[in-house]
Amino acid sequence: MANALMVQGTGSHVGKSVIVAALCRILARRGVNVAPFKSQNMALNSFITPEGGEIGRAQAYQAEAAKIPPSVLMNPVLLKANSDTGAQVIIRGRAVGNMTVREYHAYKDEAFRAARESYEELSTRHDVIIIEGAGSPAEINLKQHDFVNMKTAEMAGAKVLIAADIDKGGVFASMVGTMELLDPSEREMVAGFIINKFRGDSSLLKDGLDFILRKTGRPVLGVIPYFDDIHIQEEDGVALDAAGRPASGRPAAGGPYFDDGALDIAVLRLKHISNFTDFDPLSHEPGVRVRYVRGLGELGCPDMIIIPGSKNTISDLLELRRSGLENAVIRYHASGGRVVGICGGYQMLGNTVRDPGGVESGTPEVAGMGILDVDTVLTTEKATAQVTGECLNAGAGRLAGYEIHMGRTDLGGNAAPLFVINERNGQKINYYDGAASRAGLTVDAGLPVAWGTYIHGIFDNDEFRRAIISGLRQRKNRPAPPLNYSDLKEKGIESLAGLVEANIDMEAILKLIK
Repeated sequence: MANALMVQGTGSHVGKSVIVAALCRILARRGVNVAPFKSQNMALNSFITPEGGEIGRAQAYQAEAAKIPPSVLMNPVLLKANSDTGAQVIIRGRAVGNMTVREYHAYKDEAFRAARESYEELSTRHDVIIIEGAGSPAEINLKQHDFVNMKTAEMAGAKVLIAADIDKGGVFASMVGTMELLDPSEREMVAGFIINKFRGDSSLLKDGLDFILRKTGRPVLGVIPYFDDIHIQEEDGVALDAAGRPASGRPAAGGPYFDDGALDIAVLRLKHISNFTDFDPLSHEPGVRVRYVRGLGELGCPDMIIIPGSKNTISDLLELRRSGLENAVIRYHASGGRVVGICGGYQMLGNTVRDPGGVESGTPEVAGMGILDVDTVLTTEKATAQVTGECLNAGAGRLAGYEIHMGRTDLGGNAAPLFVINERNGQKINYYDGAASRAGLTVDAGLPVAWGTYIHGIFDNDEFRRAIISGLRQRKNRPAPPLNYSDLKEKGIESLAGLVEANIDMEAILKLIK
């Protein structure tokens, strides 16, 4: 089996996934055959692997850092919350059903078996595995059912680094407290700590670092500086809740629209928002501001409104209706405003959304916004695929993305297909995706006023994204240099790896995986 190192944390959102990605790139640059692994992930940001399976977006990003294709083996158990007490359970890339917390606890042995088998297979393909934990290993109320932290470390024979976020405050208490709450055998697996998000001169931490070594017997192997100028993809919607920042980490305008000359794109912040990383490329375009809008008072008059993916389309649509945002979007479109729907947002733009089998909710049918002449039926079979194709209504060249949806959308007479898909999971195919209103097909570089698609990652395609932005800029006469999003992501990974490597004891860490 491969040698393994595991990054756990004193809590959620302390930087575990980022540190794993950085370690993967550091080792890959040294010629090590390395891969990431997370036995169980709970996230609405997901990705489709080349074999057509669904995994957490963080593990896909970590695979990119390791310079290898993503695989379902890297995240064999994925939970996608679709209510406050339940989630869709995905095993080795395939949905096996919706479960309540109690139902999933009863299923845990089966889930861990899938995780163990996936790890064993992954470890035959790579020399080193960098494992990510979840939350904290010391949650007393969860330890009985937790297999993603110390149980996975034990399975892999991995030494554990515990990451802590100093920016939150109480970092020394969180490190000592975590160790105190671990069982003696679990403490033996801990090799050291990494302090993340430090602002200032790390030499000022010396007394605290010495204290941690005396108190726990474990050294702090790195102090990583706080950064907000490196592009990384966030794992889940908690990033949108932190300090009003969008997924990219760039400050968002908090509040209603104001005209500072930038293109203003408003993304509706749905309760069950999924795959918000779809909009990272837009937020990094020069002269473009992406805002995540929660309420009617924040909408203003943007240049484009995007309704994103949702893990519970009907519930989120009804919430938009209750809040008044739905009517605001309809009025905005009627006045000529640009409206885009991605996946669940595409379904909401139609005439009806039906859920006769209770796939997502107990509501069998709701009226949609009526902006697109399409009708959707939610189905039990989940579509997961990497796809390539072309846009039919703009000179945007070939494009690539991925589908993750449970539903079939049929077009009416007043809707036209927007994309043709000619390759799906590596197989030649031919079918249409998406829809646009036939009344708006000849505006702004051939792109429609309102359109929707099931293709996630659509804005990653530079040529297509530039066609969208170009049309909006023509209205404001605001030219800007083009952005190469692939280059931006690669530079972000390289910068992240360089920052982490310069601020950790890499030689000590290398000894842990030999």
